[in-house]
Amino acid sequence: MIALVDYGAGNLTSVRKALTAVGASFWTPASPEELAQATGIIVPGVGHFSTTATLDGRWQDAIRAALARGVPLLGICVGLQWLFEGSEEAPDVPGLGVLPGRCVKLDPEGSGASGRRPYQLKVPHVGWNALKQTGRPSRLLAGIPDEAQAYFTHSYVAPDSDATVAITEHGVPFPSVVERGLVFGAQFHPEKSGETGLKMLRNFLESAEEGRSGVAR
Repeated sequence: MIALVDYGAGNLTSVRKALTAVGASFWTPASPEELAQATGIIVPGVGHFSTTATLDGRWQDAIRAALARGVPLLGICVGLQWLFEGSEEAPDVPGLGVLPGRCVKLDPEGSGASGRRPYQLKVPHVGWNALKQTGRPSRLLAGIPDEAQAYFTHSYVAPDSDATVAITEHGVPFPSVVERGLVFGAQFHPEKSGETGLKMLRNFLESAEEGRSGVAR
């Protein structure tokens, strides 16, 4: 059973529709204690990082305890950013901190990975863009072709790290998919990204099923 965490800012309606489309069993827990029942946890998100302040110490402790039990965690958009230590969008609000570093705003101008001369970017970054896979092993991207298109809407990005398994370029490159152990994140919206997003959700469900069945990782 997948726990879809509602902290007052996530786009739950679209995520629920996508989870239904891939045949997932899910519910929205009313308290962190209910996460003891979860085989997987999804933290969605839209809007300002400050909204994640609702995920206070009790929620964070429960999510860390679930990870320790072998329950996978997926953060979407702001939910991905929350996996890190924090964001300059709301400097006083801590993230979960299971991935290192702090999120920053997209640079309003840059030359990009191709070395083209600087140009003005539109921020927020909204629309379809490619997921360029880094070549690191990834269960979340299994069966998804390199440079598959996904739908983005965001102004802040996570720091690059050894958890980055795909990057996207919006004038400058940034991590668009992260994965380390049981921690997964998508800067884009899988629930709005057609078959690419649905395949990613199916892959996450497989990870949750492996944990429930006690399959070794």
